[in-house]
Amino acid sequence: MEGAPPTEGGLLSTVTQMFQRLRDLAENRVELFLIELKEERAKMFDTLLLAAAGIVCALMTLVMVTLTVLVIFWDTHRVLVLTLVTAAYAVAATVAFVKLRSRLQRWQAYSATLEEFKKDCACFKKPN
Repeated sequence: MEGAPPTEGGLLSTVTQMFQRLRDLAENRVELFLIELKEERAKMFDTLLLAAAGIVCALMTLVMVTLTVLVIFWDTHRVLVLTLVTAAYAVAATVAFVKLRSRLQRWQAYSATLEEFKKDCACFKKPN
């Protein structure tokens, strides 16, 4: 008659179980980190690709708009038009850089992994 193996309730069994749980916990956290790393890498690539495409298209648009406005006002106010267009570009660039800086300051990479580590630390700090 074969049944469940006898369980030993000794110190060695307890230590073994504790290390097995810690190993499982570490494996879980590493797996979560690797998944988030993959997601962050894909998100970063997509962001950079969209940014590059947007920058190229925006620069071409700015060049064409500038040339169109300059051609329209070539005989009357070309210096004024160039000054106003330059000022508008400077304001737009300043707004874009301020928004970019704000977004980079709020960027939270690996937030799920960090949150899980905080939860783990809180569990270990709780008195039993």
